Amino acid sequence: MQESNATENDTLLLIDDDPNLVLLVKDYLELRGYLVITAKNGRDALKVLEKELPRLIICDVMMPEMDGYTFVKKVRDNPQTSWLPILFLSAKGQIQDRVAGLSNGADVYMVKPFEPDELVAQIEASLKQAARMRQMQGAPTDLGSTVSVNVPFDVELTPTEQRVIQLVAKGMANKEIAEGLSVSQRTIESHVSNMLGKTGLHNRTELARWAIEQRMI
Repeated sequence: MQESNATENDTLLLIDDDPNLVLLVKDYLELRGYLVITAKNGRDALKVLEKELPRLIICDVMMPEMDGYTFVKKVRDNPQTSWLPILFLSAKGQIQDRVAGLSNGADVYMVKPFEPDELVAQIEASLKQAARMRQMQGAPTDLGSTVSVNVPFDVELTPTEQRVIQLVAKGMANKEIAEGLSVSQRTIESHVSNMLGKTGLHNRTELARWAIEQRMI
């Protein structure tokens, strides 16, 4: 197994109605360093996206309630999610199927069964391409659009929390921050968790965006 370039910021959304495939792919990707959140169809995935913005979406085509094509159209029509790289995984492997998948908004189309290492390679290539595109457009390479939230005005952070959030906003992973501050990774995770509780934000991406908006860096 080759080493992955994944960091804890690389959250992936995996959408498939086959629980066995979800379990296998999730386990494999998490072994490679990714954080994987799952949904069983497009409708459930849209609910996930209201609270969490992944770095990339892996999506089946044929699913109950809302298929992959309908889901991708909704993702592309939403300014908050339109930039997300999308990779289709499908059992339909004819040329016309591939063309339809790419024409309907997917960046990559892979056919089941697939080699896990190829999936990781496609994910890493898509993440790098998305980062390059955001950089060209002048957007931060470590942050995507975030869900709008209201943060209390009276949030008080300790000096250590202020330092940690500054480094989070710079795109540093908890492990890197821990090494820089000469503390354990668990200590940094505890600080991040405390700040999420104080602000009412959902994840590190929202925390970083808030820090930038508050001119903490």
